[in-house]
Amino acid sequence: MIRICLLFALLLFWISHPAAARSGRDLVTSLSSDVVSIQSNFTGTEIVIFGQAQHIQRLDNDPEGYELAIVVEGPPQDITTRRKGRFLGVWVNRESETFQNVPSFYAVASTVDIGAMAERNVLDDLGIGLNHINLAVSGESNVPLADRDDFRKAFVRLRQEMGLFSEQETSIEFLTDTMFRTNIPLPANIPVGNYSVQSFLFQDGVLVSQTEEVLRVGKIGFEQVTFELAREYSLVYGLLAVALAIFTGWLAGVIFRKD
Repeated sequence: MIRICLLFALLLFWISHPAAARSGRDLVTSLSSDVVSIQSNFTGTEIVIFGQAQHIQRLDNDPEGYELAIVVEGPPQDITTRRKGRFLGVWVNRESETFQNVPSFYAVASTVDIGAMAERNVLDDLGIGLNHINLAVSGESNVPLADRDDFRKAFVRLRQEMGLFSEQETSIEFLTDTMFRTNIPLPANIPVGNYSVQSFLFQDGVLVSQTEEVLRVGKIGFEQVTFELAREYSLVYGLLAVALAIFTGWLAGVIFRKD
């Protein structure tokens, strides 16, 4: 049933994008939904990315065949990683490293092991794989050069534990010789903003086609009002929070007052 729905969705995509279908492009992709709405009961979800790699004949274990990689990136952020150390018998934050303009969310899916897909410099340029993300550091770092690689590994490990970074090798499923799909999980703590969904088609380690879609993650309802109020009118938000706390305390005192 799922495959029938995906085939129908692809048919609708080609009908609504006739120019792309006629152009003979090697790669056509689409999303199961281009909007993810976050409400108070949001516990995470997943998106389905599907498409067709045209003009290819996919054979099992074919070293000359085509391979795919799909990368989902969230809006960039500056994120600081700190290392604790003992000071006068107490664990405190010591050295810190700030990574600039790194993806707030990063997930990659591929048909084969990422390292076997292309040369390292190609993967670095395209940012495909956790080992190939460009993690630029600020010029004010107080971390010795010998320890910077440890901070990078710790940063990636912590983001993986939070569910915000993931690498799913050999997870793209081919429904036919040319049609494919994959699922990308989105955790409950996913940041809001516009996400980039990029698909890369390789042949013998050379990039032959590329597509990009946009995924919007946003809050709706009361959560959206609260989020915008806290961001745009922080003073008003703070006063309302204090007033609500005072009112709640007074109300609790009235309810539980003993005569």
